[in-house]
Amino acid sequence: MTIREMLEEREDMILSPYASHSKNTKGRDTDEPQCDIRPVYQRDRDRIVHCKAFRRLKDKTQVFLIPEGDHYRTRLTHTLEVSQIARTIAKALRLNEDLTEAIALGHDLGHTPFGHAGERALNSVCPYGFRHNEQSVRTVEKLEKDGKGLNLTWEVRDGILNHQTSRMPATLEGRVVRLSDKIAYIHHDMDDAVRAGVLTEMDVPAEIRAVLGSTPGDRLDAFMHDIITNSTDRDDICMTDEVAGAMRDIRAFMFERVYTNPEIKAEEGKAEALLCTLYDHYLHHLSQLPEENRKMIDEGVAPEIAVCDFVGAMTDRFAILTYNELFVPKSWEMI
Repeated sequence: MTIREMLEEREDMILSPYASHSKNTKGRDTDEPQCDIRPVYQRDRDRIVHCKAFRRLKDKTQVFLIPEGDHYRTRLTHTLEVSQIARTIAKALRLNEDLTEAIALGHDLGHTPFGHAGERALNSVCPYGFRHNEQSVRTVEKLEKDGKGLNLTWEVRDGILNHQTSRMPATLEGRVVRLSDKIAYIHHDMDDAVRAGVLTEMDVPAEIRAVLGSTPGDRLDAFMHDIITNSTDRDDICMTDEVAGAMRDIRAFMFERVYTNPEIKAEEGKAEALLCTLYDHYLHHLSQLPEENRKMIDEGVAPEIAVCDFVGAMTDRFAILTYNELFVPKSWEMI
């Protein structure tokens, strides 16, 4: 018996009957030999961590655009916090922690530079639209490994695609990540906003503090305990009406005070204009795209999609550098 088979047997003994067992996966688009050590979801997690799109997350905006301080979250630290929260909940509910972690680590791989401002920009100019959850799936299926993709399991791709509020993953592990994403950004975006002096903890309405507590740790603890308590031994991931309502209220508070704050968002118009300009430039100069993007066009991919693949994958820093190279005049030097 291989180590993988022993781990799969351990899942049968330990995991909840509602969990996604590795040996019962719906599989990959392309069949491949099993690993003798790692179950399928563990392999998917490893493939995500080692891919280029994951590394680029360290230089992509979460909320604060190109912040001066070293302690503000990036898209990568957001991803790691989602993973930590989701794994804690999944372990307590005896769900598949490997599947949960793989979905969490992959859920934002298709995010643009400059956060949701970049997503809005590409969605506004591309006739096919641009949504980061769909681009995350496209990244793991079509763009990584020189167009070969990562060949992830169906369950991981389903969780990545459906991590947003308007969708519902097929697995409980995916549903845990879906809620953990919201918990993470509420938690760390408020922490960053307090650090930036945009608000204080006492600005949070008293009725929200009465339910969730008055510190970041209190809120995180309240959310996780509520989900675990109400989802144990159930074929669903649930919250009480009181805590779910408090989550909606604190999200509304954050949209009012942080996400639409003119001071914080003052530079987002420039970021959107920058990405729209890059998109338009490459759409009219396809020969300047990298070879792999030109190859996709030769194989039948619409030029608009190939350009979004390139521009949307940029980090904040690379997007600004590219814009400067293309459009900002350089000092003349005598040779």
